[in-house]
Amino acid sequence: MNATASLLFDSQCQLGEGPIWHAGRQQLFFFDINEQTLFAVTMDGEVADSWLFNETVAAAAIVDDHMLVLATETGLKEFDLATGGMNRINEIEADNPLTRTNDSRIHPSGAFWIGTMTKSEAEAPIGSVYHYRAGVLTTLKSGISIPNATCFSPDGRIAYWTDTPTKKILQCATDPATGLPVGEWTLFADVAGHRGWPDGAVVDSEGYLWNARWGGSCVVRHAPDGSVDRIVEVPVSQVTCPAFGGPDLKTMFITTAAKNLSAEQLAAEKHAGSLFAIAVDVAGQPEAPIVL
Repeated sequence: MNATASLLFDSQCQLGEGPIWHAGRQQLFFFDINEQTLFAVTMDGEVADSWLFNETVAAAAIVDDHMLVLATETGLKEFDLATGGMNRINEIEADNPLTRTNDSRIHPSGAFWIGTMTKSEAEAPIGSVYHYRAGVLTTLKSGISIPNATCFSPDGRIAYWTDTPTKKILQCATDPATGLPVGEWTLFADVAGHRGWPDGAVVDSEGYLWNARWGGSCVVRHAPDGSVDRIVEVPVSQVTCPAFGGPDLKTMFITTAAKNLSAEQLAAEKHAGSLFAIAVDVAGQPEAPIVL
């Protein structure tokens, strides 16, 4: 029998995304991409802080207890949580007004994999995937529609990723010391016969991948061989990304979205775009700090 996640914070984001647990602060950070907002909430779903930006911000990496690196539509920027001050690190597609950042995640080596995509609803394949580590930016993929499911095995030897419209989650060998690909991309899981579209994903401490399903009202746990291990039900349709957190990393937080839902759908899904949570019996991985 499938377990069901419960409402934690009635945020009703247009596009809730990018959740990461900050162990040093014991807070979950996540974004409303469409509303250019970053939230910090406690284990109990209480809002500790929020910040509004003047550009699209989709993901964060941890520097320390006081500083994040944000993946914005113009590049990577240091963000001081106390003052709100921003400091540019590296430009990414800053001269392209048609794209923004999307799903991005830190590799165990401290490398930041950053995805970009079109701002339009047409899903034009003009996005890319970048690798940033120690001041060096490398392009890994281009011609991408909607980069998602970026996550890594605990030993840093496998990367997972999807271009959402393909409904295929891919895997690739990576150098555990640098986070750079060292092999070809191969199929991990074809989810075309299952519910929804593959969105954000995270790997737990046992090496199993948890994938949010946009339009599928669930998060699916895949075994290392790609097979379905279990399903967590979510009481809204547009499920965007899971993250492990809490003192023991055994709480799964799940972001969702309200964008593009009809009035009838919103009436049926009154908590669409909100943050959900569920206790699980396996721990996640702690977030590695970014190597600047």
